[in-house]
Amino acid sequence: MAFAAGPEKQTGKLVVRNIGLLLTGKLEAPILDADTLVIEGGRITAVGKLADCDTGHATQIIDAHGCAVTPGLIDSHVHPVLGDWTPRQNQFGWVESSLNGGVTTMISAGEAHWPGRPRDIIGLKALAITAQRSFANFRPAGVKLLAGAPLIERGMVESDFAELAAGGVTLLGEVGLGTVKAGYEAKEMVAWARKYGIQSTIHTGGPSVPGSGYIDADTVLEADADIIGHINGGHTALPLSQIRCLCEGCGRGIEIVHNGNELAGLAALRFAKELGQLERVILGTDSPAGSGVQPLGILRMIALLSSVGDTPAETMIACATGNTARMRKLDCGIIEPGRAADLVFMDRAQHSAGTDILDSIQKGDLPGIGMVVIDGIVRCGRSRNTPPADRVPELV
Repeated sequence: MAFAAGPEKQTGKLVVRNIGLLLTGKLEAPILDADTLVIEGGRITAVGKLADCDTGHATQIIDAHGCAVTPGLIDSHVHPVLGDWTPRQNQFGWVESSLNGGVTTMISAGEAHWPGRPRDIIGLKALAITAQRSFANFRPAGVKLLAGAPLIERGMVESDFAELAAGGVTLLGEVGLGTVKAGYEAKEMVAWARKYGIQSTIHTGGPSVPGSGYIDADTVLEADADIIGHINGGHTALPLSQIRCLCEGCGRGIEIVHNGNELAGLAALRFAKELGQLERVILGTDSPAGSGVQPLGILRMIALLSSVGDTPAETMIACATGNTARMRKLDCGIIEPGRAADLVFMDRAQHSAGTDILDSIQKGDLPGIGMVVIDGIVRCGRSRNTPPADRVPELV
């Protein structure tokens, strides 16, 4: 299925059996000794051993054939425009292509590439509310895309943020991509946004496109946004000393992105580990961007940070799922009863040097994806973008 007109509801009862490895998305307990999932109404109702789950009267069964099941991956940093099209690369189908990379949820860091993007306050509010409504009503390929993230401009007052929140806006685009670049200006607007339940992300590092600005560690700390957006730069990173300062100087989210400086990303991960604060680490792609669209961007970040960053694969998968869900207040990202049934079926890529899927990822190889489920509905079979997996699930 390439497109979905809107959020669909799962009917009946889906049973997933013969799971070889269940990764929960929880840092504190990333692997669960379970081989069965039961899903009804788009939500997980049971997780455990087959004998302990009520699997009777199933209307649909997925035989995992021993492959791993993980929560759907979450891309914490995208720049959507309209539907499944991006003018940055004049490309259609970029969201659906990311679905084939295991991404089931995307979060807008601002609709920055909108042609003729309005910079006046009335226009930017109208665009944010339009984007929020549009992607709430339309899920490209079934992917959940949380959009409507205004890029704040000078002259905004508290009532503007109250109006945005009343209109359904829950996100601010990257602070620094608009005319608000000074720490003291950003701090006031970020506080107004937080007061009305709007989460904020700040641009970090050198300019990404003409019109954006250089945002250093002092500005990020003063602004106190909820997420340190692309702490490893998008694309140009801050000096590693400033990245360490950011990790140590606040408790906000540490977002590491694909379209950034890899050395800086690895350093940020190391600093978070040294602080004992891996729960702050989340992953994004920062795409579409000048370097293109990366359908396997989140998988590539998991493999990079696991292998070169010497971190267990199951931990990095939790950073790309449960950490983001908790920080972004989402009902997905973790496999447990009551959560949205967003799942990825994956296994070791054929001929990988790794002994199993986790070992192969920690050796730097991407896994093969055999199926993606969103809200209990199969949205993608064998991925057209990943290498073929040793084992793939089957609808029976």
